[in-house]
Amino acid sequence: MNSEELKGKVFIVTGASSGIGKATALMAVQRGASVSLVARREEKLRDVAMSLRPEQVEIIAADITKEDERKLIVDQTKERFGAIDVLVNAAGVIANGTLENTSLEQWDWMLDSNLRSLFRLTQLALPSIIERKGNIVNVSSVTGIRSFPNVLAYCVSKAGVDQLTHCAALELGPKGVRVNAVDPGVVITNLHRSSGMPEESYSKFIEHGKTTHPLGRVGTPEEVAELILFLASDRAGWISGASYSIDGGRAQTCAR
Repeated sequence: MNSEELKGKVFIVTGASSGIGKATALMAVQRGASVSLVARREEKLRDVAMSLRPEQVEIIAADITKEDERKLIVDQTKERFGAIDVLVNAAGVIANGTLENTSLEQWDWMLDSNLRSLFRLTQLALPSIIERKGNIVNVSSVTGIRSFPNVLAYCVSKAGVDQLTHCAALELGPKGVRVNAVDPGVVITNLHRSSGMPEESYSKFIEHGKTTHPLGRVGTPEEVAELILFLASDRAGWISGASYSIDGGRAQTCAR
């Protein structure tokens, strides 16, 4: 890995205030890229950017579920850096719910946040990505390729992300644009905490992950970010339409 392998590339990274998005943004800047850091909370984005070179970073406080703010993300990135090479769709939400008790409001919120917004932001960024023959990396989940109880809407939204990835890769390949997804297992982030899971429950959930992942542990944001940046780099120039499991073997097991 060349520490300057992403020099000259312009990234948009959503969900950049924490977890996988944050790790991806930090590592992309360290490897030479210019990055628009996107999340709802500006103060968190400023904390992320504090240790980075200001000339390589643009802070964009935006809610990707809102059309005017999606347009702002694309327009502000192009105004600051001139173009877009790579879109990393890392923002997402999660909540518990079964077929019987998931409300229509919760269903709409999950599908909007995890799938519809990703689809629309990709559409808006595409003209510049096509012009630059860039690529897109979507953060999906092991739940996109395997079924799990009590996270119905989340599973459906992530399955949609994987299928969107595959279809987009077919359509955009002739234009020189690659589209891939990563499908993490349980990773230590704020995703579950942000959904309202109490700290004690989260600690038990992470401990339980030692038994549900064949490698005996959960993952780190940096491990997933490494895969994202590989897929975004020229080293992955012949990879498109893939959904890569990065889950300690979790997708090979039954729900438990």
